[in-house]
Amino acid sequence: MRRVAAIVTAMGVAFASAGCGSLGFIGRSQAKDIAEINVTSPELREGKPLPREYSCKGDQGSPPLRWSSQPLSEARSIAIVVDSHTGSDSAVHWVIYNIPATTTELGPNAAADPPEGSGQAKVTSGREGYEPPCEEKAGYRFTVYTLNDRVELDEGPELPQILKEIAGKTIARGRLTAVGIE
Repeated sequence: MRRVAAIVTAMGVAFASAGCGSLGFIGRSQAKDIAEINVTSPELREGKPLPREYSCKGDQGSPPLRWSSQPLSEARSIAIVVDSHTGSDSAVHWVIYNIPATTTELGPNAAADPPEGSGQAKVTSGREGYEPPCEEKAGYRFTVYTLNDRVELDEGPELPQILKEIAGKTIARGRLTAVGIE
């Protein structure tokens, strides 16, 4: 539990210092203007429960996601972070980065067959790829980031390093939040 708290704290500091404020409990900084991304899914609805098949009780892997924003000439890559939080616990369930900037959607179970050139981080559980959520009463945030550069790190970086790198390169952000699990 202490490891999770340390990772979430590090993530919050990294996102807050970059002006992202992604973790809800960190206020959005005015230091950097972040463009908006519209995030949708044919399977998820804002504020509604995560379909069971995309949770630890199902077998579908990561849900399909779509996104759009105003054209950004400085866009170089896309990153997606899926995190959750309850009153007492927080976790990161998926980090996929270096998705080509021209990509506007990922199909179901993209974690099993990610776009060419992309990378996936080890999440809170220590597993690489999509870690299906299990907490029935948590909120699950599917956040899409447009980055002004690719994430460039040495082999096997720690989760806080990757999140800090994403935060520092974010030029646009959007989110779709599922609340609970069906």
